[in-house]
Amino acid sequence: MDMHAVTTLILADFTIDPLADRLNNRPGLPGFQARVGPFDQVMPLLLDAQHPVWQPQPDLLILWTRPERAVPEYGRFRDGLEIGEQAVLDGVNRFADLIRQAAGRAGMIFLPSWVRPPFERGLGVLDMRPGLGIGQLVYQMNLHLSRALQDVANVRILDTQRWQLQVGHNGFNPKLWYMGKMAFTPAIHDVASAEIAAGLLAQAGLSRKIILLDLDDTLWGGIVGEVGWEHLNLGGHQAAGESFVDFQRALKRLKNRGILLGILSRNDESVAMEALTRHPEMILRPDDFVGWRINWSDKASNLASLLEEVNLLPPAAVFIDDQPAERARVREAFPEVLVPDWPRDKLLYVQALESLACFDPAQLTDEDLHRTESYVAERKRQETRQTVTSMTEWLAALELRIQVERVQPVNLARSAQLLNKTNQMNLRTRRLLEPDFMQWASDPGHACFVFRVMDRFGDYGLTGIASLALARQDNRSVAQVVDFVLSCRVMGRGVEKTMLHVLVQEALDLGAELLEAIPLPTAKNGPCRKYFQTESGLHAQPAEAQDRYTWDTRNPYPLPEHVTLEQN
Repeated sequence: MDMHAVTTLILADFTIDPLADRLNNRPGLPGFQARVGPFDQVMPLLLDAQHPVWQPQPDLLILWTRPERAVPEYGRFRDGLEIGEQAVLDGVNRFADLIRQAAGRAGMIFLPSWVRPPFERGLGVLDMRPGLGIGQLVYQMNLHLSRALQDVANVRILDTQRWQLQVGHNGFNPKLWYMGKMAFTPAIHDVASAEIAAGLLAQAGLSRKIILLDLDDTLWGGIVGEVGWEHLNLGGHQAAGESFVDFQRALKRLKNRGILLGILSRNDESVAMEALTRHPEMILRPDDFVGWRINWSDKASNLASLLEEVNLLPPAAVFIDDQPAERARVREAFPEVLVPDWPRDKLLYVQALESLACFDPAQLTDEDLHRTESYVAERKRQETRQTVTSMTEWLAALELRIQVERVQPVNLARSAQLLNKTNQMNLRTRRLLEPDFMQWASDPGHACFVFRVMDRFGDYGLTGIASLALARQDNRSVAQVVDFVLSCRVMGRGVEKTMLHVLVQEALDLGAELLEAIPLPTAKNGPCRKYFQTESGLHAQPAEAQDRYTWDTRNPYPLPEHVTLEQN
């Protein structure tokens, strides 16, 4: 999703113009263009795929309804009429079917969940009783809708109840409904626009990926170099000690879902590492961090060095430090780094961290969940590299294994994520939603492979995609490389040549006489173009309007000697 030109359609059964105004004027959403569909015409518009409102096709559809309008059976249940819960859930299914049909008309659909006004008590203490209470039924409806749409790749259900909790009773005002058919107050629209903006950034791959942390009075209480690790305020039965432990737990939760952690600390490294290793209440240990700069140097310089080591740019980073001067220094040096104002009160650290709306994932894949382990393994690889005398010796020492398989539903989420986020080693920078990618890969004239890379230090995960399409040129069959995508984490280790080896073999099996790769230049895929030009071994075709590289399929493309290839 291109954040510089996001066209958005908002459909609602209440006055929704305030949300559109906030999104159109929100900082951080350049070029955002939200338009509002006809008032209270959600169902007719979902049914009518030919209605002009769907042109041009929106990048984002925001579909916000009240439960009694989306599911009329709910309204009758709430009114006390004799209608069972199953009839209401059947109504939810019908609404889900409409959304499913509309899923192809928008790049992404954001669907705020259903809520009731906080002043609506229903049956009071019986309101959560199955078969009786309205409150429990609304929960069931949301859960049922979520399950009914879980296989629709471009639908995201947003937690409206959390927005309501943030603003409390300020979220609803009956007078606004009667005077202007506004179901929610401006306070709710403020929170909703922030949530939608965070979701858009996530879908565009712009969420923050790494948290860089100070240690003293940030990760624990006290200055370790003065009091020693045994006397740090961490854990125990004091409020601050408990708060620091919970803060570390919150950080570890983020780490366990793929957010990287790093350390920037003014300290003696051996003293700080001893604390991380030996303190019995320490939740975070050295292997929870992808790297650290623990010294007496400038933190801004250390930040740049650590980001370079993990191959991330400043817009991917969040810097957390209890010292205002250090925060100001990093803000000045790197405006693109998010440096939140950190509370002076240690008991508010967890709240401050978990309130940050910058870590939303677009998807959660197995590779995301094990990202830190991958970086730790890479650190160990680099340590091994220092003990050998040549690149050839180092590659042999890695004991590289590469598994290749076709794109299929079980690997589709990670494959689409890699396709849509990789920029440097990307032949043509093609972007596709999961259903479209699966449909393309299933075409008989196409072949699409994914590559999983492992070595003796660990599993890199699914890190490569290579695909081709058959075509006719000058009365001969040509296999055109459509995708050649590789994570920068495994560049230069023979994976590229392994991918070409597989493509050449597939082209030959399909009867193609020639494999052809034509890079499409972008601002970021220079490494890919350079690889084909200088390292791929493919033959450059001179005097052409664009770079073009070919390989005669009658000649096997050699597999690197240090690679063990496993084809599934």
